[in-house]
Amino acid sequence: MDIDARGDWLLDVEHCPSPNWDERTTDGEIALVVVHGISLPPGEFGGPWIADLFLNRLDPEAHPYFREIAGLKVSAHAVIRRDGQIVQFVPFSKRAWHAGQSAYCGRNACNDFSIGIELEGTDDLPYTEAQYRSLAALIAALRVRYPAIAADAIVGHADIAPGRKTDPGPAFDWDKLAGLLPPAPDSLTG
Repeated sequence: MDIDARGDWLLDVEHCPSPNWDERTTDGEIALVVVHGISLPPGEFGGPWIADLFLNRLDPEAHPYFREIAGLKVSAHAVIRRDGQIVQFVPFSKRAWHAGQSAYCGRNACNDFSIGIELEGTDDLPYTEAQYRSLAALIAALRVRYPAIAADAIVGHADIAPGRKTDPGPAFDWDKLAGLLPPAPDSLTG
């Protein structure tokens, strides 16, 4: 998996540019990956709803839950569907609106220095093998492009917004992900 030379877009994946992004702060070196879980409607997979949410075109009449969230202006850099397919919504060099009020290692506003990856899923249903493989490949590519992403800088939304968020939830297997990842560049020895 490769990222173009400017660090904006993955090559060979679907691109659905979201309007929900802005410029990173000047001190926003990318140093964190935030793993999320999302399903729309809750507990249901497939369909256009996640993309519609990130593209500001979610029909509030299509499902009762959508009435609560249709006006949100949110995004993630990428979504990994149940079959492992990656769809990119925001260039990695830009600030996606995925973390909300958040903090990591004493730094607030995680959107400034993180990349948000949504997995299609729920807190309590296992994620798929294909999703773990795609997530590991994506993180490996991000670490090459953004070497400040350390081995311990891959966290869940719940880790940066405790009490407010629970995703990717207890069904996410962090050990499985760790077993699929190559060593982070900062852990290599010569």
